[in-house]
Amino acid sequence: MADSSTSGKRAIVIGAGPAGLMAAEQLLASGVKVDIYDAMPSVGRKFLMAGKGGLNLTHAEAMPAFASRYVSDGPQVTEWLNEFDGAALRDWAHALGIDTFIGSSGRVFPRDMKAAPLLRAWLHRLRTSGAILHVRHRWCGWNAAGDIVFSTPHGEVTTRPDALVLALGGGSWARLGSDGSWVPWLAARGIALAPLRPANCGFDVRWSEHFRNRFAGYPLKNITVSQLDASGNALRRAGEFIISRHGIEGGLVYAFSARLRDAIEATGSTTLHVDLTPTKSLSQLVAEIAHPRGARSMASHLQSRANISGVKAGLLRECAGKDDYADPQRLASAIKALPITLTAPRPIDEAISTAGGVRFDALDQGLMLRDLPGVFCAGEMLDWEAPTGGYLLTACFASGRRAGRGAVDWLG
Repeated sequence: MADSSTSGKRAIVIGAGPAGLMAAEQLLASGVKVDIYDAMPSVGRKFLMAGKGGLNLTHAEAMPAFASRYVSDGPQVTEWLNEFDGAALRDWAHALGIDTFIGSSGRVFPRDMKAAPLLRAWLHRLRTSGAILHVRHRWCGWNAAGDIVFSTPHGEVTTRPDALVLALGGGSWARLGSDGSWVPWLAARGIALAPLRPANCGFDVRWSEHFRNRFAGYPLKNITVSQLDASGNALRRAGEFIISRHGIEGGLVYAFSARLRDAIEATGSTTLHVDLTPTKSLSQLVAEIAHPRGARSMASHLQSRANISGVKAGLLRECAGKDDYADPQRLASAIKALPITLTAPRPIDEAISTAGGVRFDALDQGLMLRDLPGVFCAGEMLDWEAPTGGYLLTACFASGRRAGRGAVDWLG
C-alpha cells in the first residue's frame, strides 16, 4: 500500500540483480517512483547464470544453523534473515507463480529448475507497479554539483533523485556486470571499504605436468576433506571436487574457501587433507594393503583392496612420497589424510562471489551510508560472504529488502 508521506518522491536503484530489484519492490510498494539502472544490455545476468544448471534459490536449513553459514563482522546478516529467511523467500516466489521444492540436500529449487521464468515474472510485476528500467547505463559516481552520473551509448546522463540505492555486486564475473568498478567512487567519498577478495573460489596447486595433463577436469568423488585453522580447529566435510589445470575447484573446495584463503594470506600457503577412502578405518585400510599381492602391481593391488584407481590413484602418486608405498601403515595413513598444498586462491574474476566491500560500520541499520545521507547499499557489495547453496542469494534478497525499507523510512 502506498504511503502518503513518500508519494511523489523518486528513488534510483543502480544494479538490477536480486538485491537491487528487491529494494525497488519495497520502494514501489510505498508509492515511491523508481528508476532502475544497469550497466549491462539486459538485467539479472549473474542471477540467470547462477541458475544455468538449476537455480538454487535458498536452503531449507533451520535458523540459527542457516545464519551460521555467513561470515561478517557483526550481526547484520542475521538481522536481515530474521526478517526475510528462506521460508519467506519461497513464499515470495510462490506469489510470483513460481512453485519450489526442497531437494534431498535441503537446497530449494524452482519446480522447473530455471531462473528465467522467475525473473520474467518479477520484472513484469515491477513494471506494472511503475518501475522504469534503463540498461546500458554505467554509473560513474557523482559530479561536482552532486548529481549522479551515468555513461551511456548516447553520452553522459546526470540525475538527482530523492534517494539512491546501490546494489552493484562484488568484483567477480566482470563479463556479467559485477566488476567492482564502484570501489573508487565510494572511496573518493571517504566510505570505509574492505578490500574485495575472492570467495567460493578455486585454489592453485603446483601439479606436475604429467598429473595436470592426465587428470585436469576429472572429479574426485566420495571423499572427505579436512583443514586445520590457526587455532587448531578442524573443519571436515564429505563431497567432491574437481582437479583443474591450476589446482582444485568445485563445491567441496568452495565450502572451505574462506578458511583456505585466510590461511594463505596469513602464511603464504595452506594444506588441505583428503581422505580417499572415508568408509574404511585406518586399521581396516592397513590390513587391506598388507594383504599379500603376489605378482600383481601395486596399482592393481590398491584398486582391488582399497578401491583406489583412476584420478584417486593419480593423486596419491602425486602427493604421497615414494617411501610411503613400501610401508602399509604409511601408505594407509597417506590415503586417509593425503596432503594437498594450496598456494593461492584463483583470481577474483573466476570466483563465484567476493568477500569485502562496504564495511558495516559505514552503514546504519537501514543500510544507509552514514556519511552520505539518502544513499543506501545492498547485496554482495557489502562486507559479508557465504557459501554457495542458496545462502548467497537469500542474503542478497534480504539485504535488498532491508535497504529498500530503509530508503522508504528515510524518505518518509
